[in-house]
Amino acid sequence: MPFAPALRSEWTKIRTLRSLVGSLCAVVLATVVFSALAALDPGDSGFDPLATVFFGAVFGQIAAIAFGTTAVSAEFRGGALRLSLSAVPRRGHWFAAKAAAIGLSALAVGLVTGFASLSVGRAVLGTKADGPGWTEWIRGAVGCGVYLALMALFAAGLTALLRSGVAAMGLLIPFLLIVSFVVGDVSGGVADFLPDKAGQVVLHRTWDGSLGPWTGLAVTALWAAAALLAGAWRLCRRDA
Repeated sequence: MPFAPALRSEWTKIRTLRSLVGSLCAVVLATVVFSALAALDPGDSGFDPLATVFFGAVFGQIAAIAFGTTAVSAEFRGGALRLSLSAVPRRGHWFAAKAAAIGLSALAVGLVTGFASLSVGRAVLGTKADGPGWTEWIRGAVGCGVYLALMALFAAGLTALLRSGVAAMGLLIPFLLIVSFVVGDVSGGVADFLPDKAGQVVLHRTWDGSLGPWTGLAVTALWAAAALLAGAWRLCRRDA
């Protein structure tokens, strides 16, 4: 099967599985709601309008990770992978279509999420949102969408490597909520290159460390690419 039909097939799976549609909806809901709550009480110490408006991405990324893991782990249940590979025998070809469908879906939803958070957050902040210019706001909204898509792809690659959505979620959720913060407090500049810390630089107006907004996203993209390559390698090496 050529790449385009394989991509359409994977897109059909995403839009027809309720769990995947629900995960994508949760990305928008969690990000916008928590961003609005943060904007209600932004505080005065070290106030960063961008970080406040896009604060919800910290929670939205959990839903993005759930989307990426579920989209891949569904293939390892009930012989679904054997059926998929019977239609697209070239495993690398199939996994590329799967990753493209996940990434494009997550990016589209992520961009909607970023601009929705921008609109709601600025409205709640009121005059406190007057500092940054529109270039910075748009950078934050676009960066939010790209970051969420990259985290979904990172999760998808890790799920393919581990062949288990539960295992991937069991590693990523504690890492993002606990380990990353602990490492960030004790490791100095090393934490700047963690996938979440690097990617979230784009959500701040000012930042410390060696990475900027786009170089930070590039580091997160490298993490995602490495996970996808490792997942593709495992997929090609193991029986369906």
